[in-house]
Amino acid sequence: MSAVRAARVAVAAVLPGELLLVLCVASGVRPPGRVVAAAEVLVLGALLLEAWVLRSLYAAARARGAGPAGARAEAVRAVVPVAVRRLLLHELRAATSLGRWALRREHGVRPGDVTAGYTGPQTAMMYGLVFVSVVETVALAFLIPWPAVHRVVLVLDVYGVLLVLAMHAACVTRPHVVRPDGSLRIRYGALFDLTVPADAVTSVRVDRRYPEGRLVKLSGDDREGGDGGVLDLIVGSQTTVTLELNRPLEFRRPLGARARARTIRFHADDPRALVTALRQPAPP
Repeated sequence: MSAVRAARVAVAAVLPGELLLVLCVASGVRPPGRVVAAAEVLVLGALLLEAWVLRSLYAAARARGAGPAGARAEAVRAVVPVAVRRLLLHELRAATSLGRWALRREHGVRPGDVTAGYTGPQTAMMYGLVFVSVVETVALAFLIPWPAVHRVVLVLDVYGVLLVLAMHAACVTRPHVVRPDGSLRIRYGALFDLTVPADAVTSVRVDRRYPEGRLVKLSGDDREGGDGGVLDLIVGSQTTVTLELNRPLEFRRPLGARARARTIRFHADDPRALVTALRQPAPP
């Protein structure tokens, strides 16, 4: 097996575990500490292997005459699958959201925009996860007698706490946005981002539902040429706004797969204000 193939296999092997941790945190499930530790050790090993392969591919591309930027892009495309690139990009964006959160700055919001938060159903759960993680870290500091093991567990626990805070910060600093032209930007942190043009909206209404499933749930015909499916963007097991479109819109799932939806149901903490802003866009 070549080094490039080994790197891709390693990344593909640890991706489900890393994705499962992200989705568990988003849905309010606290994974066992041993599962978190094992998953992060596998991720670290895969990243080290990938870094070595990337360095070799970069050097080979440079030897063929490619520029620095082109060589980096070629190496990344050869080794890192699209899903992994999007997951790593999500974690980087979530990390930068911590700084925006501390400075009270929102991402992608311009003067004249109307913002709508959606973190209400998950805020208490997120802080509860942080509290449990901190208690677990302190408890393990007294229970683990081996200094080396304690340091590893401490790093993993601190990473887990930062991951939860970063995910919440990304959701706070990336709200839904209604533009003055009537377009709507629907988001969930750094995982989901869809812009709906004003001329695509047929109707919008307050519609509280309690669907079951993961963060992004799609049902119906989303194939190319089809009528489009029904997209549920679920926060805290609920949605509060239903958006009907006159044509299917394409969107990206959190890991990069493309799909199409003609009905979008999502959550807003103040759905009436968002619906009013969409029905009565600001004058130009």
